[in-house]
Amino acid sequence: MLVNGGKLQVGKVSIGLQMYTIRDATAVDFKAALRQVAELGYEGVEFAGYGDIPAGEMKQLLEELQLKAIGSHVGLHALRTNLQEEIQYLKEIGGTYLVCPYILPEDRGSEEVWKELFRFFGDVAEKTAEQGLIFAYHNHDFEFVDQADGRFVFDALFAATPEDKVKVEMDIGWVDFAGQSPIEYIGKYSGRLPLLHLKDYRKKDDGSIDTVELGQGVLPLFDIIRAAEHAGTEWLIVEQDQCANPPMESIRDSMRWLVLNDPRT
Repeated sequence: MLVNGGKLQVGKVSIGLQMYTIRDATAVDFKAALRQVAELGYEGVEFAGYGDIPAGEMKQLLEELQLKAIGSHVGLHALRTNLQEEIQYLKEIGGTYLVCPYILPEDRGSEEVWKELFRFFGDVAEKTAEQGLIFAYHNHDFEFVDQADGRFVFDALFAATPEDKVKVEMDIGWVDFAGQSPIEYIGKYSGRLPLLHLKDYRKKDDGSIDTVELGQGVLPLFDIIRAAEHAGTEWLIVEQDQCANPPMESIRDSMRWLVLNDPRT
């Protein structure tokens, strides 16, 4: 583990936070929540909304806190109706990755619907690339259930879109929950995987999952982080979908796990 200027780095991979994890705190005071994230040693943040803070003000705050804007999760509806504004805001705060985080059930289903989404994502990727940003797609588990062209839609999406313009943001918790190997999938998309959602989970009796602090669940995190390093991943992004403990405590404990455990040993 390397700690450089108070910021943690695992080899050449930087550590960020998906702000959705602390949405309760940002709903109360977005700026104060960002300050706490910086104080905990996170190097960057991935947004899921901006708390109505103007882009110039957000940029100034990030610079003050020495936090990098990794990118932003932007829903399908906003991609369809507000793409230019999303691109402009992200560019102004110095972000890089514009990420589609989820497809609602009513927006997916048949193979033809998925193929139309692939075409749409290709168009979005072209427009973002023209303006200096990079488009990526973030998975859940349904991408390893639905199929297109005789393969999982996760694989069909990346086969149908340009490798240099549509990147992978892999959520290893959902990959594992879907019955696939995170290690194998990280290797499969080596070189196309700049962002990885680093999380841990435990299965509940009803078959659903509890996302927990790093090191408290079932995922082989050491092996996952090693694989991500070899795959050229730029950011390990800590995320908990739900937190049983206060979210700020959860992200503190996950950072402590990263500081205390060197996955490369």
